[in-house]
Amino acid sequence: MSDRLSLAAQRLNEYTVTPGVLGFIVFAVLGVAVWVLLKSMSRHLGRISVKDETKDEIEGTGEGAGEPEKAASAASGSSSA
Repeated sequence: MSDRLSLAAQRLNEYTVTPGVLGFIVFAVLGVAVWVLLKSMSRHLGRISVKDETKDEIEGTGEGAGEPEKAASAASGSSSA
C-alpha cells in the first residue's frame, strides 16, 4: 500500500498537475459569461436618458444653477430681519 502512495507521489507533484480540459472549459464559460454581462450592462446604460436640466445643473451653467444658494441666503436674510 505504501509503495503505491510513494509511486503516486513521485508521478504527481506540483509541476506535473495541470487543470486539464475541465479547467479550460470552466475558465472559458466564465469568460463568456463576463462578456455577455458586460454587453448587457452596456446596452442598459445606453438606454438611460438624462434630462438636459440635470446635465446643466451638474455643469453649473443652467437656469436653475445657483438657486439653492439664493434660496438659502434669502431664508437666512428673512429670519435675521
